[in-house]
Amino acid sequence: MNAETVRADGRHARELRNISLESGVNKYADGSAMIRLGDTVVYCTASIENRVPPFLRGYGSGWVSAEYSMLPRATQDRNQRDIRRGMPSGRSSEIQRLIGRSMRAAVHLGSIGERTVLLDCDVLQAAGGTRTASVTAAFVCLVDALRKIASADGLKGLPLAAHVAAVSVGLVEGSILLDLSYEEDKIAEADCNVVMTGSGDFVEVQCTGEKSPFSRKSLDCMLSLAQTGLETIFSAQREALRLSEAEARLFDSLNSRAEHGY
Repeated sequence: MNAETVRADGRHARELRNISLESGVNKYADGSAMIRLGDTVVYCTASIENRVPPFLRGYGSGWVSAEYSMLPRATQDRNQRDIRRGMPSGRSSEIQRLIGRSMRAAVHLGSIGERTVLLDCDVLQAAGGTRTASVTAAFVCLVDALRKIASADGLKGLPLAAHVAAVSVGLVEGSILLDLSYEEDKIAEADCNVVMTGSGDFVEVQCTGEKSPFSRKSLDCMLSLAQTGLETIFSAQREALRLSEAEARLFDSLNSRAEHGY
């Protein structure tokens, strides 16, 4: 399979699934968004709480945390709710930690006071890429929450440190593919979830050889393809946020390319 080969869903190797990203979908939350990435649908909200974890109390710094869950009929077979187990599943715990880490990288935590922005990501329909879709939608929620904090505290601008989004890539039947569907993910030789900033820095790379080790060349190709695909996702986030002129200038500044050393 090469870059021009048509995949089962009609896409080429370097093509994202259709993406739709909408903000302001919940009138009660401090930020909200819904993302549709192919048949994957994730609903996210942000809540601002005037407290921080115990280890941050008294330091004047804020925190960002996340919770992730998959609704019972998000997949073909009904899943048991986490609450029935008494705790999140291992998978849910791992993904919500990823979302939290990714969003903390996007914020100047020292500028939001002793507040926590809690992001809730619920998968309504899962068809591959739920964690990367959650990161992408959570960022939109986060920006809306930061707007409220900036307004309440009289800040001159958003306390935003980076523009963050995520996408999956993988090695499937010997070819590097962007934005894996569920059918591709389950047969992938290597699966990679990439969280990046708009300036080209990595926040997190989760890359696993599912069936066998993979080469450094394959890894470099996957990371390069992820960065290419994320350009479209960054644009979708900006469009969903309906940036003001000042915010657009901030995003342009954050996303300006720079030479990075080791």
